[in-house]
Amino acid sequence: MLLNTLPDAQLVPLAARPGPHREAAFEALVRRHAGGVHRLAAGTVGPGAADDVVQEVWISVYRHLAGFRGEAQFSTWLHRVTLNACRKVLSARPHLALEDAPEPVAPHDLAHAGEQADLRARLAAAMRQLPPEQRYAVTLRELSGLEYAEIAEVLGVEVGTVKSRISRGRAALRALLTRNGVTP
Repeated sequence: MLLNTLPDAQLVPLAARPGPHREAAFEALVRRHAGGVHRLAAGTVGPGAADDVVQEVWISVYRHLAGFRGEAQFSTWLHRVTLNACRKVLSARPHLALEDAPEPVAPHDLAHAGEQADLRARLAAAMRQLPPEQRYAVTLRELSGLEYAEIAEVLGVEVGTVKSRISRGRAALRALLTRNGVTP
C-alpha cells in the first residue's frame, strides 16, 4: 500500500490505531506536514525555539491522534496543536522572542547574504512588536498559507476577526519596517 498517496482523511485512522500500517501512516503524515509545522513554529517562536516546538507537536499528535474526531481537516487540527505548543513555550519563557538567527545561505546568494540577514532581523523584530493575536493570524496566513476560514477555525474566531487582525498586522508591519528603513 502506497501510504504517501492516501489523503489525510485515510491516513489519520491508520496512524491512530494499532495495526500493521500505524508507523508508516504516521511517518507519511509527518513528511507531508513537517514543513508547515516548522514554518508556523518558526514564525511564532523564532527559528531557535522552533525545533523544540516541532518535536513537542509531533509527540503530542502521536499521543492524541486517536482523539482526533475529524470535525475539522487534519491540517487545521495540526495547526491548532502547533499554535498551542507555541503559546505554551511563549508563556513558559516570556523573554523568548523571534531570534534573529541566520538561515543557511546558498553559495550563489553569498553576495546578498548580509542584506538578507539584515532584512530577516528587521522583520523578526517587527513581528515581535505585533500583539500576539495579529502575529498568529499573519503567521498562519503568510507563512502557513492558510485561507481566512482555516485561520478562523484554528484561532477559534470569526472570519471577519481574522481579516481585521491580518489587515492591522500587515499595516503595523509596514509602518514598523518603514520606520526602520525597509521599503515593504
